[in-house]
Amino acid sequence: MPDARAVTRILDELLWSLRRAGFVISTAQAIDCVRAANAVGLSSAETLRDALAAVIVDRATERARFERTFDTFFRGAHGGPRGDIWQRLAAAGFAQNELDELRTQLEALAASSGGENPLRSLLDGGAELDRLLQLTSVKRSLDALHNPLQAGFFAYRVEQSLGVPRARSALGALRARLRDAFGERGDLLADALKAELDRAAEEVRTHVRNVVAQRAEQEQRPAATLSGTPFVRLSPEEIDEVRRAVRRFADRLRGGERLKRRHARRGRIDPHRTLRRALKTGGVPFEPVRKKRRRDKPRLVLLCDVSDSVRAAACFMLEFVATAHDLFERTRSFVFVSDLAETTELFQRESIDVALARAYSGQVVAVTSNSNYGRALRAFEARYLHDVDRRTTVVILGDGRTNFHEAAPEVLGRIRQRARALVWLSPEPRGAWSMGDSAMGRYEPECTQVLEVRSARELEEAARLLVRLR
Repeated sequence: MPDARAVTRILDELLWSLRRAGFVISTAQAIDCVRAANAVGLSSAETLRDALAAVIVDRATERARFERTFDTFFRGAHGGPRGDIWQRLAAAGFAQNELDELRTQLEALAASSGGENPLRSLLDGGAELDRLLQLTSVKRSLDALHNPLQAGFFAYRVEQSLGVPRARSALGALRARLRDAFGERGDLLADALKAELDRAAEEVRTHVRNVVAQRAEQEQRPAATLSGTPFVRLSPEEIDEVRRAVRRFADRLRGGERLKRRHARRGRIDPHRTLRRALKTGGVPFEPVRKKRRRDKPRLVLLCDVSDSVRAAACFMLEFVATAHDLFERTRSFVFVSDLAETTELFQRESIDVALARAYSGQVVAVTSNSNYGRALRAFEARYLHDVDRRTTVVILGDGRTNFHEAAPEVLGRIRQRARALVWLSPEPRGAWSMGDSAMGRYEPECTQVLEVRSARELEEAARLLVRLR
């Protein structure tokens, strides 16, 4: 009869490996996996794999990835489940008294660093390392990773986030303590711990490479997932298809708004007044009393960066704004690179294709300049801030890359104070906001909400949010 605790630990390590491979596994699913393993037994790997797949795999396209992860876990380069650090050290020939002293020294190091030393977690490896790699901070560090050539840099960032350098420093201090306690045996024990830490660092790098491979696989999927493809990855034919999808979505919103307005003209039934009126006649006749809901007519102001770095996302956003005038009392649009200019009349007077062509040809603002967000924001404040009131939703689309010019985040604060809401749409992932000349880290606190908009699906979600904010 297998040890139930050992089986549970192995399943826990397997589930965390699957999470690292991209599978979302809830606590309830983890419990179901244990029940499934108990039901089918452990005598057949194929039967166990099929039972767990029935619980975890949601789509047929995910089955191959599940089986690869399962087989790698049990028959991979490390020879399957590794156990915890104490089992591995005991198998390497270290005595119990040496392991007890190591525990004492690790606890002393953790106490001296306020309990924040990551050495113990990294040495444990297995499920504990998998859990660390699923932390939000690690995922955000990898948001901007798409090019395999960037894997080394992002692996370094993840190691920093997990505290690998601090763990190596702590290991140096631990080596001295173990040498004092056991002499040469202490050095051997420290060498074994260094090998464990090196193996954890290599698993971090492997995880980063796997993330690159998974994203490359997603980007090569057929047009069925076109709505989720980043704008910058679209071919000219796919751009046309996404533009048509954006127009269809805008038309649906317009149709829904017209229906709401028809209902608003009739008014909704007021049950309290209806029942009070019915009391006078004993309910015969029963005459519904309607109430009209007064709503402030909302306004939309869009500031759109049309520099080369965000041109694809800006194109689709301007397309949406040009076809969504029915949703707002007045829609005003502005484009900027270094200078700011209004394009409201351009989009009202010309067709969408002509207006977009002029906006990007340099006829409205010079598009060959470097982006200067501070200058554009100050220009908007000086010329148009008096037109912003509590009915106005201000939307800014841009990557927030200032080319090291003045960022002027305080201008956003003054706009937000006057507006109904200030929403920033960023075509860059959150993980890139702290890199280079990006000022998004300073812009975000000044906004009502900041959204990542890198695909048609995310643009649709952002548009729905704007409608709800009215």
